[in-house]
Amino acid sequence: MINETLSKIEAAIAKVKSGNSREKEELVSLLNKLKTELAALPASRLDDAKSIGYFTEAAAHEATRENSSVQLRNLSVSGISYSVKGFEATHPQLVSVVNEICMILARMGI
Repeated sequence: MINETLSKIEAAIAKVKSGNSREKEELVSLLNKLKTELAALPASRLDDAKSIGYFTEAAAHEATRENSSVQLRNLSVSGISYSVKGFEATHPQLVSVVNEICMILARMGI
């Protein structure tokens, strides 16, 4: 389920028209790091990780749809931030990767 969500996010990033190709490549690289971090998670944390994936997918969807809603995009980004908070102490690398993804998206105007 998580890998399917990450694949959808990669596909959404590929559709993004704003920003340059270097930023898109960096996002894909960070998603690969995120996959590695998620693979190392214990089974007890997978539901929490799914929440991060769902909010990230929602943010990518809002960023790439033609008539994007700023309010929905902001809500999905807030959801990412909130769902990641539980991982700060136990999985700092995972949180770092997610934060980097969010910063690049913000630089791209997403």
